[in-house]
Amino acid sequence: MESLIQYAGIVASIWIVLGIYIASLFYPNYSHATQFCSELGALDSPTQKLSPAINNYPLGFLFIVFGYYLVSTHAASVVIVAIGSMVIIHGLCTWVCGFFPMDADPYTATPSTSCNIHSYSGAVMLLSFIIAPAIVIFSSSFPFSLRTISFVCLISSLFFSYKLSLAFKAKTNPGLHQRLSYGFQILWLFVFSIFEIA
Repeated sequence: MESLIQYAGIVASIWIVLGIYIASLFYPNYSHATQFCSELGALDSPTQKLSPAINNYPLGFLFIVFGYYLVSTHAASVVIVAIGSMVIIHGLCTWVCGFFPMDADPYTATPSTSCNIHSYSGAVMLLSFIIAPAIVIFSSSFPFSLRTISFVCLISSLFFSYKLSLAFKAKTNPGLHQRLSYGFQILWLFVFSIFEIA
């Protein structure tokens, strides 16, 4: 079983791209540039039930399984255990975001309780995959190449998160910047997962 779960991080990295694309096919006139990924599972959206079923719930499981793999196989390494814990937290919050959908209108002045929970959980998701690559960057136990890639992914994610906040305020293309911000986090997970099984 251990030989299979070590690939969970790689599978999750690919799954999320396919899952979002597939769910968007069932959402008429959905725009990846202007709409958030979470709008696929928003309250009363055409894909409210479908999106978490093919995205949040299986992805959360894959993140948790990979985090467990890291923690269980590197129990003596505080650094790897910390990274594994961040991946597990990311998975748990992925489940929460699926169970508590955002409001249909991301610009609503009075968000619902479900939307607030979704937003806070999303913030923890973002933070968990900021901390994880940061640990790699500042740990001498990893090769320079992985630390460099982690640095590029982290800086790129933070940059596009900033661009996302500007696009959201301007009501232009926040979906594009969200995908780029989270995309660099998922790219980091993909590279780190390959490093772990190499």
